[in-house]
Amino acid sequence: KYKRGLEKLEEISPSAAARTAESLNDIAPDMVRYLMEFVFGEISSRPGLDMKAREITAVASLATLGTAPNQLKVHIKGALNCGCSRDEIVEVLMQVLVYAGFPAALTGLRLAKEVFQEVDAKP
Repeated sequence: KYKRGLEKLEEISPSAAARTAESLNDIAPDMVRYLMEFVFGEISSRPGLDMKAREITAVASLATLGTAPNQLKVHIKGALNCGCSRDEIVEVLMQVLVYAGFPAALTGLRLAKEVFQEVDAKP
Protein backbone atom coordinates (compact mmCIF):
# COMPACT_ATOMS: atom_id res chain seq x y z
CA LYS A 1 0.00 0.00 0.00
CA TYR A 2 2.82 2.39 0.86
CA LYS A 3 4.56 1.88 -2.50
CA ARG A 4 1.25 2.22 -4.39
CA GLY A 5 0.54 5.41 -2.42
CA LEU A 6 3.94 6.89 -3.25
CA GLU A 7 3.40 6.16 -6.93
CA LYS A 8 -0.09 7.69 -6.87
CA LEU A 9 1.10 10.84 -5.13
CA GLU A 10 3.96 11.20 -7.63
CA GLU A 11 1.37 10.96 -10.42
CA ILE A 12 -0.65 13.77 -8.84
CA SER A 13 2.19 15.99 -7.70
CA PRO A 14 5.79 15.10 -8.54
CA SER A 15 8.10 15.35 -5.50
CA ALA A 16 5.17 15.93 -3.09
CA ALA A 17 5.87 12.63 -1.34
CA ALA A 18 9.44 13.65 -0.58
CA ARG A 19 8.34 17.10 0.61
CA THR A 20 5.65 15.56 2.82
CA ALA A 21 8.05 13.05 4.34
CA GLU A 22 10.65 15.76 4.93
CA SER A 23 8.17 18.01 6.69
CA LEU A 24 6.71 15.31 8.95
CA ASN A 25 9.28 12.56 9.55
CA ASP A 26 10.89 14.31 12.51
CA ILE A 27 7.59 14.96 14.30
CA ALA A 28 5.02 12.44 13.04
CA PRO A 29 6.42 9.70 10.79
CA ASP A 30 3.23 7.69 11.28
CA MET A 31 1.30 10.50 9.56
CA VAL A 32 3.46 10.02 6.46
CA ARG A 33 2.65 6.32 6.51
CA TYR A 34 -1.10 7.00 6.95
CA LEU A 35 -1.09 9.45 4.08
CA MET A 36 0.77 7.14 1.72
CA GLU A 37 -1.00 3.93 2.66
CA PHE A 38 -4.55 5.09 3.29
CA VAL A 39 -5.10 8.36 1.42
CA PHE A 40 -3.06 7.60 -1.69
CA GLY A 41 -2.53 3.82 -1.52
CA GLU A 42 -6.15 2.93 -0.80
CA ILE A 43 -8.63 5.76 -1.38
CA SER A 44 -6.99 7.58 -4.30
CA SER A 45 -6.13 4.25 -5.94
CA ARG A 46 -9.70 2.94 -5.96
CA PRO A 47 -11.41 2.28 -9.27
CA GLY A 48 -14.47 4.30 -10.19
CA LEU A 49 -13.04 7.80 -10.61
CA ASP A 50 -10.12 8.93 -12.68
CA MET A 51 -7.51 11.20 -11.11
CA LYS A 52 -8.94 14.28 -12.80
CA ALA A 53 -12.29 13.72 -11.06
CA ARG A 54 -10.56 12.99 -7.75
CA GLU A 55 -8.52 16.20 -7.96
CA ILE A 56 -11.59 18.27 -8.85
CA THR A 57 -13.27 16.80 -5.78
CA ALA A 58 -10.23 17.58 -3.62
CA VAL A 59 -10.11 21.18 -4.87
CA ALA A 60 -13.80 21.73 -4.17
CA SER A 61 -13.63 20.06 -0.75
CA LEU A 62 -10.52 21.90 0.40
CA ALA A 63 -11.83 25.24 -0.83
CA THR A 64 -15.09 24.63 1.00
CA LEU A 65 -13.26 23.83 4.22
CA GLY A 66 -11.32 27.05 3.97
CA THR A 67 -8.78 25.83 6.52
CA ALA A 68 -6.13 24.13 4.39
CA PRO A 69 -4.56 26.61 1.96
CA ASN A 70 -1.33 24.64 1.53
CA GLN A 71 -3.20 21.45 0.69
CA LEU A 72 -5.53 23.35 -1.63
CA LYS A 73 -2.55 24.67 -3.58
CA VAL A 74 -1.08 21.16 -3.81
CA HIS A 75 -4.36 19.84 -5.20
CA ILE A 76 -4.80 22.72 -7.63
CA LYS A 77 -1.35 21.79 -8.99
CA GLY A 78 -2.41 18.16 -8.91
CA ALA A 79 -5.57 18.98 -10.87
CA LEU A 80 -3.44 20.67 -13.53
CA ASN A 81 -1.11 17.64 -13.60
CA CYS A 82 -4.10 15.31 -14.01
CA GLY A 83 -5.54 17.13 -17.02
CA CYS A 84 -7.75 19.86 -15.59
CA SER A 85 -7.64 23.15 -17.42
CA ARG A 86 -7.32 26.42 -15.58
CA ASP A 87 -10.85 27.28 -16.71
CA GLU A 88 -12.18 24.06 -15.15
CA ILE A 89 -10.44 24.83 -11.85
CA VAL A 90 -11.89 28.35 -11.85
CA GLU A 91 -15.37 26.95 -12.56
CA VAL A 92 -15.03 24.46 -9.70
CA LEU A 93 -14.15 27.35 -7.39
CA MET A 94 -17.07 29.40 -8.73
CA GLN A 95 -19.33 26.44 -7.87
CA VAL A 96 -17.94 26.50 -4.33
CA LEU A 97 -19.50 29.97 -3.99
CA VAL A 98 -22.99 28.46 -4.12
CA TYR A 99 -22.41 25.96 -1.32
CA ALA A 100 -19.69 27.52 0.85
CA GLY A 101 -20.02 31.25 0.28
CA PHE A 102 -17.99 34.12 -1.06
CA PRO A 103 -15.07 33.88 1.41
CA ALA A 104 -14.33 30.26 0.53
CA ALA A 105 -14.65 30.87 -3.22
CA LEU A 106 -12.56 34.05 -3.12
CA THR A 107 -9.81 32.40 -1.11
CA GLY A 108 -9.81 29.45 -3.50
CA LEU A 109 -9.59 31.74 -6.51
CA ARG A 110 -6.74 33.73 -4.92
CA LEU A 111 -4.83 30.51 -4.27
CA ALA A 112 -5.52 29.26 -7.80
CA LYS A 113 -4.14 32.52 -9.15
CA GLU A 114 -0.99 32.02 -7.06
CA VAL A 115 -0.60 28.47 -8.38
CA PHE A 116 -1.10 29.59 -11.99
CA GLN A 117 1.54 32.30 -11.51
CA GLU A 118 3.95 29.79 -9.97
CA VAL A 119 3.42 27.38 -12.86
CA ASP A 120 3.92 30.18 -15.40
CA ALA A 121 7.14 31.32 -13.69
CA LYS A 122 8.79 27.90 -14.01
CA PRO A 123 10.95 27.44 -17.12
